[in-house]
Amino acid sequence: MHVLLAAGAGERFSGPVHKLLAPIRGVPVLTLSVRAMVEAAGQDCAVVLGADISAELLEALEGCTTVVNPQWRTGQRSSVLCAVGHARAHGAAQVVIGLGDQPFVGADSWRAVAAADAPIAVATYGGRRGNPVKLRSDVWELLESTGGDPDAGARTLMHMHPELVVEVACQGSSDDIDTREDLTKWI
Repeated sequence: MHVLLAAGAGERFSGPVHKLLAPIRGVPVLTLSVRAMVEAAGQDCAVVLGADISAELLEALEGCTTVVNPQWRTGQRSSVLCAVGHARAHGAAQVVIGLGDQPFVGADSWRAVAAADAPIAVATYGGRRGNPVKLRSDVWELLESTGGDPDAGARTLMHMHPELVVEVACQGSSDDIDTREDLTKWI
């Protein structure tokens, strides 16, 4: 199962629309991210939402299943746990998690990380860890039991158990769109 996290409020983005709806060459940021995920995984995909569940945002999902994170204000970790919970409820053997505000993570990155033979796999771009990240079902309990930074997602787990992690070199960029300046670099 593949899941995009898109629950945050995007408070650093000072545009007239939510950052996930900001257009890059006429296509919303979130739609670009969704398309890469769906190209890699087919219909076995979901998007975690929270702060914004508007009709415009739902339209950008192009039919993906939605998972609502009622605790989105507590940070990214809560969205990762929602993604894991959704995967578990659907009997998935693993979950591959990416971010909705990273529109230049391509389908090849999603596929390579999903195919990696390790309990945890993380995409790297130019030697820097990024997204997506794969978590096999045998590490989900470890993730749930780790505390740490509420905005760290799976990073705390990777730091605590480096022996479980494999890095997957990927092409593209895991740059995220957090500010208007970030968006301007790409349009």
